[in-house]
Amino acid sequence: MSSTPTRLRAAVVGTGGIVTGSHLPALRAHSDRIELRAAVDVDPARLDAFRTRARESGMDVEGYADLGAMLDGVRPDLVLIGTPPSLHRAQTVASLKAGAWVLCEKPLCLSLAEYDKIAAAEEASGTYASVVFQHRYGSGAVHARQLIASGELGVPRVAHCQTTWHRDSDYYAVPWRGRWESEGGGPTMGHGIHQFDLLLHLLGDWTEIRAMAARLVHDTESEDVSTALVRFESGALATVVNSVLSPDEVSRIRVDCADATVELTHLYGYSNDDWVYTPAPHADAVRATAWRTPAADVPSSHAAQLGALLDAYERGVRPPGSGPDARRTLEFAAALYKSAFTRRPVRAGEIAADDPYYPAMHGSHPDWSPRR
Repeated sequence: MSSTPTRLRAAVVGTGGIVTGSHLPALRAHSDRIELRAAVDVDPARLDAFRTRARESGMDVEGYADLGAMLDGVRPDLVLIGTPPSLHRAQTVASLKAGAWVLCEKPLCLSLAEYDKIAAAEEASGTYASVVFQHRYGSGAVHARQLIASGELGVPRVAHCQTTWHRDSDYYAVPWRGRWESEGGGPTMGHGIHQFDLLLHLLGDWTEIRAMAARLVHDTESEDVSTALVRFESGALATVVNSVLSPDEVSRIRVDCADATVELTHLYGYSNDDWVYTPAPHADAVRATAWRTPAADVPSSHAAQLGALLDAYERGVRPPGSGPDARRTLEFAAALYKSAFTRRPVRAGEIAADDPYYPAMHGSHPDWSPRR
């Protein structure tokens, strides 16, 4: 008789809304492969509430106030991080050094300099850190990427990426929001990054960006709206809009290829029905039928990404959403800020270690650097 495979040991760091509402259901969905053993939070009441919630799902979770103590006591295989952004880099590096893989909420860190420290910790430990970009993993995105990459839709020509959301003053009353040192930026880093990560995932490498940013409403250090024009290595041109000023909230990606337009419209997550393919007038009808989204409907979710990460863990290979692929998205954000603040175009690879936008997204620009 074959024995049941040993499940991986998981721990969560931070027990707020994103961990309770998204990571906990994801772990429950993969409970045959991984078990939640521990949770870390500096707030005892919040930690107790989370442990009660986990217990209701059949998970007996140890509680810790200190990450180091948890890493020593539990020796988890995977650490899921859902704390404020300023804590991500240190918590990720500590987990990697302890021998755990990491799945961390976006942004993985606050600058390219911090990212390269994480990459060095990966290399030294032989473990990996992935950032949560769950929109890559729904069946609709997998299907669209395959069609675009294979050339089935024709050459990509024009694209639009839109994150137009609404956040009020109460949202920014949380002390760490809207500040460079604790959030890393405004809607470019904290909101629109999900959509433009998916755009990059669909279209590949970008080569040049021209951008603008502004504080139009909120009393923050960082922007509350940004826009960009982007050139891709393929020659395609795209617009990107990131806003928290938009009463009619929507998340949208549209890619016009030579033979079809593919469009995704949703808010915080999608299913196959949210993807629409419109063939060009010359496209063959039979061929166009094959473009429709696949019969299997896997919504974008933390569960979908966790499944992909567990597949990689079992194969012993770098997980998706990590390494150079994840760095490319962070570099895009840094380049957008640099272009907006310097009012000139920025090319991919331009932001090196001696660039002021390497250690901080604000680049110490006098109009945008942190208030003293």
